[in-house]
Amino acid sequence: MPEEAMFRSAEMSMIQFYIPAEIGRETLYSLGSLGLVEFRDLNSKVNEFQRSFVGEIRRMDNVEREYRILKNAMDRRSIEMTESFTGKNEISHANIMSTSQLDEACSNAQLLEDRITELSTASEGLLKRQMDLKQYQQVLNSTDSYFDRSYTSDLINLNDANNNDISAEDGDVSRIGNFITGVITRIKVPILEKILWRVLRGNLFMKTTEIPEKMFDPKSKEFVDKDCFVIFSHGELIMSRISKICESLDADLYFVDPDHKNRQNQKVVVNQKLTDVTTVLENTDRTLETELRVVAPELDAWWTAIKLEKSVYEIMNRCYYDMSRKCLIGEGWVPKDDLPRIQASLDEMSTRFSRISNSASGGNSDDSIPIIMNTIETTRTPPTYFKTNKFTQAFQAMCDSYGTATYREVNPGLPTIATFPFIFAIMFGDMGHGFLMFLAALMLVIYEDPISKMKRDEIFDMAYYGRYIVLLMGAFSMYTGFVYNDVYSLSMSLFTSGWKWPLEWKEGDLITSHQTGVYAIGLDPMWHGAENALLFANSYKMKLSVLIGFIHMSYSYMFSLVNALYFHRPVEIIGNFIPGFIFLHAIFGYLSICIVYKWCVDWVAIGKPAPSLLNMLINMFLSPGVIDNQLYPGQATVQVILLLLALICVPCMLLIKPLWFRHTHSEKYISLPNGQGDDHSEGTNSNNLLSNLHLDDSEPVEEQAFGDIMINQVIHTIEFCLNSVSHTASYLRLWALSLAHAQLSSVLWTMTIGASFHFSGIIGIFFIFFMFALWFILTVCILVVMEGTSAMLHALRLHWVESMSKYFEGEGIAYKPYSFATVLHPDQA
Repeated sequence: MPEEAMFRSAEMSMIQFYIPAEIGRETLYSLGSLGLVEFRDLNSKVNEFQRSFVGEIRRMDNVEREYRILKNAMDRRSIEMTESFTGKNEISHANIMSTSQLDEACSNAQLLEDRITELSTASEGLLKRQMDLKQYQQVLNSTDSYFDRSYTSDLINLNDANNNDISAEDGDVSRIGNFITGVITRIKVPILEKILWRVLRGNLFMKTTEIPEKMFDPKSKEFVDKDCFVIFSHGELIMSRISKICESLDADLYFVDPDHKNRQNQKVVVNQKLTDVTTVLENTDRTLETELRVVAPELDAWWTAIKLEKSVYEIMNRCYYDMSRKCLIGEGWVPKDDLPRIQASLDEMSTRFSRISNSASGGNSDDSIPIIMNTIETTRTPPTYFKTNKFTQAFQAMCDSYGTATYREVNPGLPTIATFPFIFAIMFGDMGHGFLMFLAALMLVIYEDPISKMKRDEIFDMAYYGRYIVLLMGAFSMYTGFVYNDVYSLSMSLFTSGWKWPLEWKEGDLITSHQTGVYAIGLDPMWHGAENALLFANSYKMKLSVLIGFIHMSYSYMFSLVNALYFHRPVEIIGNFIPGFIFLHAIFGYLSICIVYKWCVDWVAIGKPAPSLLNMLINMFLSPGVIDNQLYPGQATVQVILLLLALICVPCMLLIKPLWFRHTHSEKYISLPNGQGDDHSEGTNSNNLLSNLHLDDSEPVEEQAFGDIMINQVIHTIEFCLNSVSHTASYLRLWALSLAHAQLSSVLWTMTIGASFHFSGIIGIFFIFFMFALWFILTVCILVVMEGTSAMLHALRLHWVESMSKYFEGEGIAYKPYSFATVLHPDQA
C-alpha cells in the first residue's frame, strides 16, 4: 500500500532512462502527461546554443511569435480568443501530434502570419490615407470661411504661383500666394502661435477652426483632437520658415486653391477619393475580421499544442544524446511508489509505437521497441515531495513559502491544517463575523468548478486558492465566538446565568450581583454590559493566550524528538531535546499549571487574595525561595527545584553535543598523518567531509570540527533560552487582537444600529434602514476583511516563527517534476 506522503515527504528514487531516438519525443510526451519525473540536466556544462534540439526549440519559438501576432491583431479588434480548458487526464500520448502534423502546424502559422500581416498593413495604410483625406476635406471646408468668393486668383502673386505651384494630386503640399493651410493637434496650437509670433515678430495673421470629430494620429496611433489652421504672411523666406515650423510640430500641410471655383473642384476630387478609400478600407477590415474570427476558436488549442511540444524539446535538451547508439539517456527523481506507473507507461509507449512501425513496414512482429529504466543508487540529496489534494495544497503552500522541509523530516503542513484556523479564531472570535467568512468561503467551495474556469484577478485568485483555509477559519471562529458569547458584539442567553441581581436595593446603594452557579458553556452573558467586563475579559484572555502558546510550542517541540528518532540521532535527543524540554516546562509549564490552579480555587470562599502570577514568575528568578502571597503549600521548595533544573539544563545543552562529537571522532583522526583520512571510512557526512581535507599539523581535524560544533551549540543554546521567553510573550498577541476585535465590534454597533434605536416613526424606520446598511458594509470591509487579514498574518507568524522554529530545519530542495499542468499553468505550480 503506497504511503500518503503527508506526515513525511515521499521516498524518492533516482532513475535512468535509455530511450531510442526515434520515439524519444513521444516517450517524453507521455512522461510529461504523468507529471512524475523531475529531470536532471545532464548537459549543464554544454552551452544552450550547442545542444542537440536547439533548432526545434527555435522553431517552436517562432510559431509562438506568430501566434502572438494573431493574438495582438484580435485584441486590437476586440475579438476574444476562445480558451480551451484541458483537464489533467485529457493530455496523454494519445493526442500527441505526429511529425507531419507538427510540420503542417508550423507552415500554417507562417501562412496565417503572412496573410494577417498583409491585411493589417494594408488596413493601416488605408486608414492613414482615409484620415489624410478627411483632414484635407476639413481644411477645404474651413477655408471657405477664410476667403470671400470675390477673392480670386487675379489678386494672387502670380510669380509665386508659377514658381511654387505643385499639383495637389494625392495630397501633396503646395502653396499659392501668401498663406499656408494645414491640420495640427489641438494641444499644439498655442505652441505654434507663440513660436510664430516670436520668430516673425508679429508679421502674420493666423486663424484656426476646430475639427468636430477626432482624427487618427499615425505617430501615436490614437484618435486625437485636431484643428485646421491658415497662416497669412508675405515673402518667400518667411513662408518657408512658417512651413518648416509647422512640420516640426507634426502638422500636416495641404494645398488649397484660393479661387472659389477651383476649391469646389478640389472638394469633389477629395470626396470621390475619400469614398473610394473608405470602401476599400471597409472591405479590407471585413476580410481581416472574418479571418481572425475563423482562427479565434482554434488558436488557443494550437498554442497549447506548441507549448507542450516546446517543453518536450527542452526536456530532450536536458538528456544526453548518444550519437553512436542513437538513444536518449536521461536521469531524474521519481517518487518510489510511482515507479510502477512510469514503467507501465513506458511499456505501453514501447508496444504502441512498435506496432505502428511494423504496420508501416509491412511486418507482423509484435516485438516492442525497448525502453530501459533503471533505478540507480546516488549520494545526492533527493527533493522533497508532499502529496497534496485540493484541500491540503493551500496549507502546504503556506508552509513551503517559509522554507522547503528537509527530505523525510516531519511536514509542518499537516498539523497546520488544524492549528492555523484555530489560532486565527482565538483572535477573531465572533459567531457573526465567522459566519460571514464561512458563508463566503462555502460559496467558493460549492462553485469551485465553474470558478476554476473563469479569469480571476490576483486578489480573487488568492481567495479562491485558499478557500478551504478561509472555510475552516470561519468555522473555528464561530466556535470561539460561541465560547466568548459574542455575536456582532452582543451576547446570547442560551443557558441559565450564574449571576443574579439583588431584588431589593435602596437609592444610592451600589448595585452588585451575586453568584448563584456556573454558566454551562462559555462566558456568562451577565458579563456583557457590566462595568468590570473589560477587566474580566482582559485577565481571562491574557491567561488563555499563555496556555495556548505553551501547548502549541510544547506539541511542536515534540516533533524534534520524532525527527531525531527517525534519523537515528541519539545525541540530538540527549544533548538538545531533553534539556530543552526540561527548561521549557520548568518555567512556562509551571506557569501554565499555576494559571489553571488559580482558576480552580475560589479565593473569595477561602478569604485570601488571589496572588499575582506575573510577580510570582519574576520573584522566582530574582528572589528564589521568597513567596509574598502563597499559591499552594510548599510553593517555595517547588520553585527552587524547578529553577535549579532549568539552570542545569543550560550547560547540558551547551556541552553534551560538542563533547560527544569530540569523544567519538578524536580516536579516528588522531592517527591520521597530515590530517588525511580514508575516503571509505564509516561515519557521518561531516566525518567523510573532514577525512578528505588536508590540514596543517598544528591544527588537527578534530579540533577544527570541535570548534565549529561548539560555536553552533553556543548559538543554539542562547537562541533557545531567549526564544523560550520571547516566543511565549509573542502569543500574547492572541489576547491583544481578541480584545481589539471585540471592542471595535462593540463600538461599531453602538455608533450605527445602536444609535438608530433612539428615533421613532417614519424617520426611525429610514434611519434604522440606513444605519443597518452602513453597519453591514463597515462590518464586512473593516471587521471581516481588514481585521481578518490582520489576524491571519499574526497566526501565520506564530506558525512560522514560534512553532516551526522548534523542529523545522527547512534545508530541503523542492520537487519540481516535468508536468504539462505546470507548463500550461506556471502560476499554479
